[in-house]
Amino acid sequence: MTGIPGIPDGMFLAAPVDLFREFPGQLKNIPLCRQTAKEALFDSGLNPAKMDRTRFGCSISGHMGDTDFVVEQVGKKNLIPKGKRPWWHQWLPNTACSIVANDHDLRGPRLSNSTACASGTIAFLVAVRSILDGQCDVMLTGSSQAIHPLFAAGFHNMRVLADHEDPSQACRPFDSNRKGFVMGEGAAMLVVERLSHALERGARIYAEVLAGHILTDGQHVTSLDANSDALVHLITMTLHSANLAPHNITHINAHGTGTIQNDAMEAQGIRRALGPAADSVCVSANKSMLGHLVNASGAVELAMTALALRDGFAPPTVNLTDPDSTCDLDCVPLVGQRQTMDHALKLSIAFGGHLAAVALRRWRGCGERESAIQRLLAA
Repeated sequence: MTGIPGIPDGMFLAAPVDLFREFPGQLKNIPLCRQTAKEALFDSGLNPAKMDRTRFGCSISGHMGDTDFVVEQVGKKNLIPKGKRPWWHQWLPNTACSIVANDHDLRGPRLSNSTACASGTIAFLVAVRSILDGQCDVMLTGSSQAIHPLFAAGFHNMRVLADHEDPSQACRPFDSNRKGFVMGEGAAMLVVERLSHALERGARIYAEVLAGHILTDGQHVTSLDANSDALVHLITMTLHSANLAPHNITHINAHGTGTIQNDAMEAQGIRRALGPAADSVCVSANKSMLGHLVNASGAVELAMTALALRDGFAPPTVNLTDPDSTCDLDCVPLVGQRQTMDHALKLSIAFGGHLAAVALRRWRGCGERESAIQRLLAA
């Protein structure tokens, strides 16, 4: 088993402006990762300098490389400050992972994956696997997303971006009037730690990782299996590995993009996998509030899942004013729900057919994290 002793409450804090000056144009991914990594380590109470650094690794998903040099090639060199970037920043998608690991001299596994909108979730599972395999005791893991013109143009051409006169109401997951998603920017980093290691040092723990699985839809680059067979199998496998029954799950953090196809397939898959127990599950779609963070969505939403368990609060799906009858779940419309939640699932469903699920349990043992609600009551 592994614990999560380092999800920072400030995970959505934008990096200070001075951090961006070192990196031009599309390289905001790097300062976002550096800032959230620093916050996560501080929050965890870990000091890599006082640890065996060969037992401390880093798993950060890939990101879009810097394409500003293309501008130079078409004769607009004056737009690019000279000497502002090393050559390796041009295309390498693992640059953020390398820089963060170098920042803290982490000498364990250094891993980077590129699996579209499931990248953050899969980076987390890769980190967990590295611990279970005995390669290390602690992993820093997460992802970031800065909006890139090529990404935006591609999604626009795919016709998956929402069109609404009021941007704040544009993303409407599980709503009958949904028309697509809104792109967002952000990052989250998590410290994943072997449970025995966390307990020995007296770590304050957010949640326990019970299980996680990765599957492939295998149908099409962008189209999903309308029958949800792969998603049903993924959820079933994850519950089995976690030794949980469907009725044990009280909260699901959905991929919930707000596209016609994704929401219907995801809702159907949850319904089929959980059976009658699906009627008692709160299903939240964070993208309705944050936008679609693409590569970073899995990491940010996984962090929110752990916080939901800690605080006993299921985040709302905003803009859900007319629920689609094909998405017949409690998708927490408009207002969040406060209730005790012991187990939760995070789902990611990505272009390319990448599917990932993580099962978490609320931590109740030594070092339990005090929730924001408990702090308010104590005051």
